Formats: sequence, C-alpha cells, structure tokens
Amino acid sequence: MLRNFITYGLSLAFLQLLIACSPEPADKTAAGPQSGQVEAAADSGATADAKEVDTLILAFGDSLYAGYGVDQKDGFAPELQAALRAAGRDVRVHNAGVSGDTTAAGLRRMDFVLDSLSRKPDLVILGLGGNDMLRGLKPSETRANMEAMVKKLKERDIPVMLTGMLAPPNLGGEFTKEFNIIYPALAQKYDIALYPFFMEGVVGHPDLFQPDGIHPTADGIDVIVGKITPQVVAALDRVPA
Repeated sequence: MLRNFITYGLSLAFLQLLIACSPEPADKTAAGPQSGQVEAAADSGATADAKEVDTLILAFGDSLYAGYGVDQKDGFAPELQAALRAAGRDVRVHNAGVSGDTTAAGLRRMDFVLDSLSRKPDLVILGLGGNDMLRGLKPSETRANMEAMVKKLKERDIPVMLTGMLAPPNLGGEFTKEFNIIYPALAQKYDIALYPFFMEGVVGHPDLFQPDGIHPTADGIDVIVGKITPQVVAALDRVPA
C-alpha cells in the first residue's frame, strides 16, 4: 500500500487533500455549540429512521466523510448507504463527518454524537488523523486519541472499523513510519476491522477531484465507496447477532 502511494508522486497534493476546509476552533468543546453542528451536518433522516432499520452505521470522521463540495446525496455516508442497500442490507448510515476535525476534536465530541442517536450503532466507521498529520502533530498524540476513541466504543460494546491514512514520504522517514503504523497497530491490538487507506483508488487521478484540487468529486466518492463496501459488509458480518 505504501509503495503504491509513493509511486503516485503526489505528496503535496495529498497534503492539500487533508485540509478539511476550516481549522478546528481553539476553544471547541464537547458539549458546546460546535458539537451541535454535527447533527446539522448529519443525514437528516438518520435519527428519526434508525429504529426502523436492521442496522445503524455511524460514519465518524472529517471533511472526507462529511461530503464537502458535493450534493448531500452524493457524500460518503449516503453513497455507502445506497451501496449497502444494493447489497441487500437494511441499513442506515449516519453522517457524523465534521470538516476540520483532528483526533482530539473527534475524541471530545464522540460521546455527544453517540448520546444524540436514537439507538446504539451496530458499527462505527472511524476515520480521523489526516488533519493531525497536516498540522504536524506528534503521531504519538494521534495514536493516543485514536486509541481513546476505540476504547470508548469498546466500553459501549460498539464494533468499530478503522479507515486509515498514510503519511507522504516528504514528511520524513521517522514521522512516516510512526504515523503509518497507527491504524494497523490499533486494528491488531483491539481485533477490529481495518481499511488501510481511505483514499485508495482516488489519489493519482486528478479527474476524480473537485476544481479545488483538494476534495473528491461525486465520482471520486463513488470509487471510494465501491472499494470500501465489501469490507464494510465483512465488518457487519462479524457483528454478533
């Protein structure tokens, strides 16, 4: 996977991709008004309809999850929902992607989001860490925050699937090695599902990016969803009945 990423030769573009539209406010708190924006950005029918479907998935991430720059129906969460339903799953995917989120911000809002749902999710797809890398935060801090979120979900008996990121080689060998091991190490330690690189199939294809050169187009999101759906299905199959 890392070898393929280096081959792309798009380290700078990838760094730009991880810009999540706006910086995290310095005074952002777990229960403040900013946290409430999660629900406004979420699938408007998820809370109301969650009790009416067999499976509720929470997509918890940053702007790549939030569907920045595309119609709401073309974002990651609704497209994944459509793909899973086409695969015969009675599922609702709740969009809890927030632009600008670091792992620290995600950790602060996780309880708020979970408590706001009408029922416990059957699976959480967790994808944060890109903004940590962009801002030069220590990989050890990113790993600690990711692990804390995984532990929160474990304590609530909620299965989790990680979607990983890869650090570009121009950040230095030591940083890259320490960052890239975060997701596989946590997946192995806690025996949870892992999709190693969320942007697999999109990076290296300029036509799959919006004019800003940062975020995937609707077609780009389709590529991501097409690649990740089989692993989401596999993760759901691991969920105890």
